[in-house]
Amino acid sequence: MKEQPFSNAPNSRFYFDTDEHGEAMARIFHAIETNKGLVVMIGDSGTGKTLLGRRILERLEEKGGFESGLLVIIHTEVTAEWMLRKIATQMGVASVKESKGEIISQVFERLMEIHEQGKKAVVLIDEANMLQKKEIYEEFRGLLNLEIPGQKLVNIVLLGMPELEEYMKQDPPLVQRVALKFRLKNLGEESTRKYIQHRLRVAGAEGPIFNEDALHTIYRWSSGFPRLINTVCDNALLEGYLRKKRFLEKVDIDEVGEGLGLRPVS
Repeated sequence: MKEQPFSNAPNSRFYFDTDEHGEAMARIFHAIETNKGLVVMIGDSGTGKTLLGRRILERLEEKGGFESGLLVIIHTEVTAEWMLRKIATQMGVASVKESKGEIISQVFERLMEIHEQGKKAVVLIDEANMLQKKEIYEEFRGLLNLEIPGQKLVNIVLLGMPELEEYMKQDPPLVQRVALKFRLKNLGEESTRKYIQHRLRVAGAEGPIFNEDALHTIYRWSSGFPRLINTVCDNALLEGYLRKKRFLEKVDIDEVGEGLGLRPVS
């Protein structure tokens, strides 16, 4: 292989359109293309939200007709003003002003420009569960109120862990504006099998490495969570290399799962 197939660092080259992720992407694109306004995708840790978000951004750029940006929230001390300034920058506002009122005016003007160009504005926010201040959700509500007759000027897509729902409840009027909310599912066994094979092919593998029993056992130890699939497979490849094995079997995966302290599904 030419590169590591199971790194947990987000790399859209390794994105695989599983049934579960394909369904999530179809839901989000439907909402964006019909200008629904606010979309919320909830997913447990390790379900692949970040990689999916990056792939959505790439597809928006590939399709054309969208002005889009992706914000990844890395800590909980984000302020409403910081968020507003970042969104303005993502939408292409030049020389963002200092005061909140001026920034909102700039954002509205820019959104109108995007609309007049026949495009749709999309803001994707990953790790949105890190947004814990009520003021931030009030700003989202204000942005969603920027509209022309019959059409919203911006679509906001929040990707986050389950606690995002609780933080959003601080602003009930915003919760009422959620046009689409759904949960990203972990992978089923067949999707897990195809996911593993896809990543091996992308990395340059020319033949099978995990036998059928091993693939089934990876699913049992990972419960279909992409992050855990990657971790189990990466550790198994290392063990196989150290033992000079050509194929990895059930026993190898069991040893890795036990060593990582995971709990297998029945």
